[in-house]
Amino acid sequence: MIVLKTNRELALMREACIISAGALKLAGEAVEPGVTTAEIDKIAYDYIIKCGAKPNFLNYNGYPATACISINDEVIHGIPSKKRVIEEGDIVSIDLGAVLEGFNGDNAATFAAGAISSEAKRLCDTTKESLFLGIEKAVAGGRIGDIGYAIQHHCESRGYSVVREFVGHGVGHKLHEDPSVPNYGTPGRGVRLLPGMTIAIEPMINLGKADVKTLPDGWTVKTRDGKLSAHFEHTVAITPSGPKILTLL
Repeated sequence: MIVLKTNRELALMREACIISAGALKLAGEAVEPGVTTAEIDKIAYDYIIKCGAKPNFLNYNGYPATACISINDEVIHGIPSKKRVIEEGDIVSIDLGAVLEGFNGDNAATFAAGAISSEAKRLCDTTKESLFLGIEKAVAGGRIGDIGYAIQHHCESRGYSVVREFVGHGVGHKLHEDPSVPNYGTPGRGVRLLPGMTIAIEPMINLGKADVKTLPDGWTVKTRDGKLSAHFEHTVAITPSGPKILTLL
């Protein structure tokens, strides 16, 4: 069931999303060679708690951390660890959110650790571009397929592949709500977008093939061919005057 939010509820969501965005910004600034993913996770946790909110990933279906931190060929859901040290040239995807007064924020970005390859930079740039192209299509009266097609066309036209097994989603009182928001689709098809809908748009784009696998830890998802993957995400509200990015600082 899709839950439409009132203006008051959107204002509350915005507060949760601002905290989520602030935590992601701090976590991203901490990405550098020699830092462990556990250290970055603690930075995000401390910030969210200081803001009077709670990390919404922590203990979600048993997930053990505040942030998902995925490196290089890890697509999503990498578990932070004191043993995982970031190295020069890594690309580090961080996905996290906060819940405040019963409303959730959710956002992600991929960060460079030092100097990265031109191949990695182009992948990250294209993935981020596709996110904003998808957001442009998040207009009242449009369809979910419009968003997915914009992302898919932009990335595939540049030789990248779109992960199919994991998609964006509605977000609000729950971290994951209806509708699903795939990063692929057909224009004019899918759920109609209505004012008051709040969705997390999150392209997960691979340098090589789209195929992925989940590791024995039950969480970490990697590309099957071992090639790089990038991930960007914003929580977006559908409004009568166009899309509003709630996780934009």
